[in-house]
Amino acid sequence: MTYSATTLWTIVLILGVGTYLIRFSFLGLVGNRKMPDWVLRHLRYTPVAILPGLVAPLVMWPEATGGEPDAIRFAAAAVTLIVAWWWKNMLAGAGAGAVTLTILVWLAGAT
Repeated sequence: MTYSATTLWTIVLILGVGTYLIRFSFLGLVGNRKMPDWVLRHLRYTPVAILPGLVAPLVMWPEATGGEPDAIRFAAAAVTLIVAWWWKNMLAGAGAGAVTLTILVWLAGAT
């Protein structure tokens, strides 16, 4: 699908204004008020909910394998979960998973 320059810039501007308004609703309208404890408690779980949602499709249907699940990516995901849980450190888990994926792909000679 091809868009004209005017249509493309209109889409970009509308998305930019929409993104600004969504962020302003939290930062501008509520930013200087104390939020209830139940809201703050639930906001703590936002990264925990978003990160698996971003990563799960890459593990289940990796583009590198034509959308077919493979043991290499499952092993890297398992190492990520175990290291992050054991050390209670998400960055350590992500690093261990990345290293595991790199090594296993290299050993298998796969993509």
